[in-house]
Amino acid sequence: MYVAVKGGERAINNAHAWLAEERRGDTSFTELSIAQIREQLSLAVNRVMAEGSLYDPDLAALAIKQARGDLIEAIFLIRAYRTTLPRFGASRPVDTGAMACDRRISATFKDLPGGQVLGPTFDYTHRLLDFKLAAEGETPQAPERDATQGLVPHVTEFLNREGLIEEAPHDDTPPPDLTREPLEMPADRALRLQALTRADEGFTLSMAYSTQRGYARNHAFVGELRIGAVPVEMEIPELGFAIEIGEVTLTECETVNQFKGSKTEPPQFTRGYGLVFGQTERKAISMALVDRALRWEELGEDNQGAPAQDAEFVLYHADNIQATGFLEHIKLPHYVDFQSELELVRKLRREAEASLAQEAAE
Repeated sequence: MYVAVKGGERAINNAHAWLAEERRGDTSFTELSIAQIREQLSLAVNRVMAEGSLYDPDLAALAIKQARGDLIEAIFLIRAYRTTLPRFGASRPVDTGAMACDRRISATFKDLPGGQVLGPTFDYTHRLLDFKLAAEGETPQAPERDATQGLVPHVTEFLNREGLIEEAPHDDTPPPDLTREPLEMPADRALRLQALTRADEGFTLSMAYSTQRGYARNHAFVGELRIGAVPVEMEIPELGFAIEIGEVTLTECETVNQFKGSKTEPPQFTRGYGLVFGQTERKAISMALVDRALRWEELGEDNQGAPAQDAEFVLYHADNIQATGFLEHIKLPHYVDFQSELELVRKLRREAEASLAQEAAE
């Protein structure tokens, strides 16, 4: 038994060494640096930070390098590291109205105070391979720009002035912390939004797409999509006031959905909401659509049985780390389990063959 354990350990060490060799690749090429990943693969870095629940571009870039570009593995690494960090306190809620916007668009109002800012986006590219990048040429410089500064009102405030959209909820109750407590049902909206903001982007996108195709009647307009930096403040008890401890880049999306009204509410527009670390607009829009679909009960709507309306289905299957762990555990040794099932199948076959033989004899 001791020899078997040592042999397995040696095999695992060899596998680790082989993995490191594969990760490095051809040594005749310059090794990829953390700074290169952080600066040139920023959207991948943003996804790892968002789904890993840790805002640190350098650590996210390191995780991507270590994971050979496997983003879910990188997210796993970041979450594991996050559990080792001490917690000093909680920041104040960020004010996205004070965001220094690099990108701010609305599909509902053309003329906005502060204007629409297209920002760095793939929306207007031709989706053709740019072979100049393969030649590693110099990147053209964009014109000088200033991020939109000061208070930038949200588009939904225009609808709110006429009472055409539901009031944004105000609840000062500290929400449960999904990173410290397991998800439990029923989940209120604050907990659902926490789960969605770190949910797998592909799963969230699929759920959102299903609502647009009729599985929840969730036809939405993007009231506003904004990306930019917001200051993070923390209350210091010794000082008696809050100080700015840094800033984070966020993507915020508010969707506007038609609502026919209920016994207690007049016809109006309702909201869907998404907020994610970094420039992750596809995820933020998807999150807002799913958030709105999950609100059917509180809005007095009918449940059509759509997957995106089932909070337990969505939230328990949205986490890619949990899904990966459960999926990949089946490749681990299951020798005893399989042998028992193998013996059961053999027994059933013998019984079936004996029954057929008896029938033939009769």
